[in-house]
Amino acid sequence: MLKEIGERGLAETAEECLRKIEEESGAVPLIFRRMAGRPEVLLSHLLYKNAVTETSSIEPKYVELISLAVSAALNCSHCVEYHMTTALKKGATREEILEVILIAGSLANASVLADAYRVVDPNGDPCGASCDVNGVGLKRTLKSEK
Repeated sequence: MLKEIGERGLAETAEECLRKIEEESGAVPLIFRRMAGRPEVLLSHLLYKNAVTETSSIEPKYVELISLAVSAALNCSHCVEYHMTTALKKGATREEILEVILIAGSLANASVLADAYRVVDPNGDPCGASCDVNGVGLKRTLKSEK
């Protein structure tokens, strides 16, 4: 893409990227359309996004399923629609899509509950499982074994 930017310029390269995105996924996400007003922002975002996904050892279908799950957990309906369409085009099944949405919902629900419980009971165990995983809870376990 850098070579293309040098040869064609920012605005023309940004427009070409949007055409490719629409061709591949059937639509251009709103954030990309808004970023296109400032081609340097759109292109830097796409360079970063592409560098992450294109160098990933994870198959493209699973990258889209992960993206779909995150979109669902973040309550971004436009993102869910985009990543669902793209996941289908990359070979995901309806069952896989429903499964990742279910998993995302379960995790998002747990996060909401954990945050709310800490607010409601600020004198309760402030750390919970995350400290145990990170080794902080190990001191409590060792003390209780003595």
